[in-house]
Amino acid sequence: MTTRRGVLKLVGGGVVLAAAGAGGFAAANGPSRSARAPWRDAGQQTEFRRRALSYAILAPNPHNMQPWLVRLDGEDALTLFCDLDRRLPATDPFDRQIVIGHGAFLELLALAAAEDGYRADITLFPEGEDMATLDARAVAHVRFVSGEAEPDPLFAYTLARHTNRNPFDARDVAPDALAATLSSGNVYGVSADGCGNDALAAKLRDLTWRAHTVEMTTDYTNQESVDLMRIGAKEVAASPDGLFLEGPMIALAKMAGVVNRKELSDPNSSASKQGMAMFHDAAMTARAFAWLGNSGTTRASQIAAGRAYMRLVLAAEREGLKVHPWSQSLQEYPEMADLYAEVHDMIGGGQRLQMLVRVGYAKPVIAAPRWPMETHLIT
Repeated sequence: MTTRRGVLKLVGGGVVLAAAGAGGFAAANGPSRSARAPWRDAGQQTEFRRRALSYAILAPNPHNMQPWLVRLDGEDALTLFCDLDRRLPATDPFDRQIVIGHGAFLELLALAAAEDGYRADITLFPEGEDMATLDARAVAHVRFVSGEAEPDPLFAYTLARHTNRNPFDARDVAPDALAATLSSGNVYGVSADGCGNDALAAKLRDLTWRAHTVEMTTDYTNQESVDLMRIGAKEVAASPDGLFLEGPMIALAKMAGVVNRKELSDPNSSASKQGMAMFHDAAMTARAFAWLGNSGTTRASQIAAGRAYMRLVLAAEREGLKVHPWSQSLQEYPEMADLYAEVHDMIGGGQRLQMLVRVGYAKPVIAAPRWPMETHLIT
């Protein structure tokens, strides 16, 4: 969140590290290793459902909330629920994005099970999907059938896939790589489309930045993100979910009192302004976009979008591309209504847009924190 130039200003203002101690400070304040343990532990479980679940929890999901609760049923099934405490009522008032995150989880679960030869038979919302927001009813029941599935080549990219929020390289996305990525998202009744670095991309860069600005300058939507900030490695290790700010520069800024929740809640603070500047730089480097849409707003259609998105991002990794969701304009709170209409007029094609992402080339980033697989199990 804090730029190198901003940190230098902090140092000049009185937070000084002796050169001899700088290396130790950096080492002690690097990203939390324990918070990334689930990425290293994936696939180590002996029971096949737990093994599949150890990969499924690595699925992308909104605000890294990891809203999945699982009950193991008998010897060959499980039931998936939403952890209702992990919803995002400000930016996702109807739980559409949270349901998409469950779809990504189910797709990765199915891909992981197929590695062991199990077909995942998924029954969505077995007790009904007639809910304005999610409730205690199950999201899905999954029964695994042995010997009925072949491994999918996309699964090989599971551990390399990470959302990349950094600026992208100043080179256009190869058309064949973008086409191959989009092709993998055309599944489950979802249409995947996109554009390279053309006039439409320029319009989308502008629109997505305006949508980001609305979210960050609307008090209650910005506060939702601030409340989910984990600032520094200790906070990330203690709560490996939400939005994370880590590294020596963040630790230094936190020490100086420049980066904290109070400052981040104030859009006029230096921390907020620097954060906005950094996101603006990233937004303007989008050399391509991809989007997913389908025919309706049913819960099943949202699950389908999440499953398609999971396949799209794995395919992007296969093609050497990085992906960053930039979907604020698709959110359904009042302050976003005008941009919601604008983006649907621009690229909706009569469908309900479910995901909008920027695509490009960039250096790899560290994995997002994750709760251990066992914490998602209902005992």
